[in-house]
Amino acid sequence: MSEIPEKSQARQRLRSLSEALDSGALKQVARILNGGLSPSDIAHLLESSPPRQRALLWNLVDKQLEGDVLQYLNEDIRAEYLSRLNAQELADIIEDFESDDLADLLQQLPDTVIQEVLDTMDEQDRQRVEEVLSYPEDTAGGLMNTDTITVRPDLSIDVVLRYLRRHRALPPMTDSLIVVNRRDEFIGMLPITTMLVSNQTATVREVMDTDIEPIPVTLSDTKVAHLFERYDLISAPVVDDEGRLLGRITIDDVVDVIREDADHSLMSMAGLDDDEDTFAPVWKTTRRRAVWLGINLLTAFIASGVIGLFEDTIDKVVALAILMPIVASMGGIAGSQTLTLVIRGMAVGQISGANVGWLLNREFLAGILNGLLWAVLVAIAAMAWFQDIMIGVIIAAALVINLVAAALVGTVLPLFLKSRNIDPALAGSVILTTVTDVVGFTSFLGLAALFYA
Repeated sequence: MSEIPEKSQARQRLRSLSEALDSGALKQVARILNGGLSPSDIAHLLESSPPRQRALLWNLVDKQLEGDVLQYLNEDIRAEYLSRLNAQELADIIEDFESDDLADLLQQLPDTVIQEVLDTMDEQDRQRVEEVLSYPEDTAGGLMNTDTITVRPDLSIDVVLRYLRRHRALPPMTDSLIVVNRRDEFIGMLPITTMLVSNQTATVREVMDTDIEPIPVTLSDTKVAHLFERYDLISAPVVDDEGRLLGRITIDDVVDVIREDADHSLMSMAGLDDDEDTFAPVWKTTRRRAVWLGINLLTAFIASGVIGLFEDTIDKVVALAILMPIVASMGGIAGSQTLTLVIRGMAVGQISGANVGWLLNREFLAGILNGLLWAVLVAIAAMAWFQDIMIGVIIAAALVINLVAAALVGTVLPLFLKSRNIDPALAGSVILTTVTDVVGFTSFLGLAALFYA
């Protein structure tokens, strides 16, 4: 006997929805949207649809589902929908949001609209959201949810269980209760699994886990993600500088951070925004990409300027113009390999002042060995092609120089950019490409100018 997995059912509903859209059966589309798909599936469908079809689908989404769907949309699309709502409509949509999700959404709005939305909330909810909003969104404070269940260490397990039964529901992702003293200072964690198998007359102090380190409120979201990965956490307490409990972070928020970091690294390499809409309108896409293309054009002119310095040499030896791209391309690839490795190492916290020297030395030696290997092969090919031993020697020497330079720059550049608070993933590839082009052309054409003068 076999069951159809839930994911397969969702895919089947999505296929049925696509068929209904194609046939223009809007009532059937609305029925599938609001009765058969989860908010995350609806968000995925919206993100996967061209603008006209997306607008149609959004209009068919039940008003009661709009808030849940908005939580799963990427920021670019979500901002577009939020801009169409007034403060009261927003307040109605976000009524059941958790404080951390609500803070994320409000940060995309103008300050005046944020205040209007906060004014529609009751005092307790407003204080919770304002506390999260007071911290940068890329810190533990910006990630945390203030909805926590705390207990005192001197209570018995029986009293705690009776206290929990008074709740209509526990906050999502509640795997542990947080133990605090009368000053709300964090003491430890009481896992629910431990509580259920413990003697009910035992006190919380006797069975709680005091080995859990709370997360400082100012810790970056990337470091929070590393802690969750390293210690297999489901939730973790967040404290201020005095150790007072402020809230907790749950694994669902950490997964979002990991995904955003991965998207950022991938998209930044091409100069694109992390939340770039795949189906954004033509003019919007053109405008965003034009800036990056302009920056690359500037760097291309720099490399062309270097080539122009050796115009007379190129006129004498046509083979130089043919072989030039090889030197620059090999340097660019070698540098990109090192750059990607170092950026990843920095992202996962593996690179520090203690080991960067070893890494630099390793990349230097790898650059020399790879340079020598490919220099010999390219030199043989160039000599056979142009029947000129000198051209083979020149391109071999230039390859070694450029591959070593690429390895060193690929190692040092992201560390330098990070020290200047510049995103290495965004700026690193452009600078590296410029350096490897300039070094490659200068070494190749400079050596040619000396030998063919």
